[in-house]
Amino acid sequence: MQIEIITTGGTIDKVYFDAKSSFEIGEPQIGDVLRDANLTINYQITPLLRKDSLDLTDADRDLIKQAVIESSAERIVLTHGTDTMVETANFLRGIAEKTIVLTGSMQPARFRFTDAIYNIASAITSVLLLPEGVWIAMNGQIFDPEKSRKNVELNRFEVV
Repeated sequence: MQIEIITTGGTIDKVYFDAKSSFEIGEPQIGDVLRDANLTINYQITPLLRKDSLDLTDADRDLIKQAVIESSAERIVLTHGTDTMVETANFLRGIAEKTIVLTGSMQPARFRFTDAIYNIASAITSVLLLPEGVWIAMNGQIFDPEKSRKNVELNRFEVV
């Protein structure tokens, strides 16, 4: 396996539940996105959590970290909600011999106008090219989680 993609939920996986008139986290959407892109790389998708990142606990972050450590892949993409992505990225720092790229989206992947497809493509390319460490791929940039944040007002990530 070249890349393991671990999914944790977040907006990228949200779907509209008409009966409830609300959005909830559904099945991981990244498999559909990658199939539609006709990728020829070797990857495996591991669904781990289905949570909004604001609901992630330290126990959830421990579970994510353990999954990354135990993965046989050296290159890991982690889909994650944007609100606490930086926090989780910093929690994963220090894992040796792994390149880990977190990504997500501001709009669900199922939306016609979504940043999910571009962010996923950036994360896949980045995880193949970046050195060992933990990174965030959002808004057409690669961020060091120690020096970045989500700017809620502008709805994008930025360097601090």
